[in-house]
Amino acid sequence: MMGAMEMFDERVMFSPQMPLAVNRLLQAAVADTSKNPAHAEKLFLEAQTADSQCLQTYFALYKFYFFHKRLIEAENFALQGLEESARQGGFPSDYRRLALEPEKWDLYANEIGLFYLYCLKALAFIKLRRESVIESNLILSHLKQLDPQDLCGASVIMDLAESFAD
Repeated sequence: MMGAMEMFDERVMFSPQMPLAVNRLLQAAVADTSKNPAHAEKLFLEAQTADSQCLQTYFALYKFYFFHKRLIEAENFALQGLEESARQGGFPSDYRRLALEPEKWDLYANEIGLFYLYCLKALAFIKLRRESVIESNLILSHLKQLDPQDLCGASVIMDLAESFAD
């Protein structure tokens, strides 16, 4: 268990179930993101390699690459996050297939399903930033079916996508 002092040293609160070694790597990477992006990237990738089942490593990587305007890499890790969360959750990774039978897959049931929705929202946003507006809108329309309560907050991206259409 993490000591009180270590808790205060954390820059970002990731999942409490995350392995301590992976959390340390991610915290160090977050600390280096602005001042030494190359080292931060190395640490993020090391964390992901150390535990490829840790969903937060995909989140950290797609956020890092997005922040540094490396949208192809960001998209790649968002897609990998979708694949891994679907594998762990026991549901299809293809959002189009999930949307065909939304009642069959309860993506609100646990953190894994919610993580999938967040990755899908990130993918839509990345596509929008890459000016792939049609692809982004397609993802968002399926996301509306998969997340009718908007727990992942995709409505913000939907509003932004609408402004592209205007």
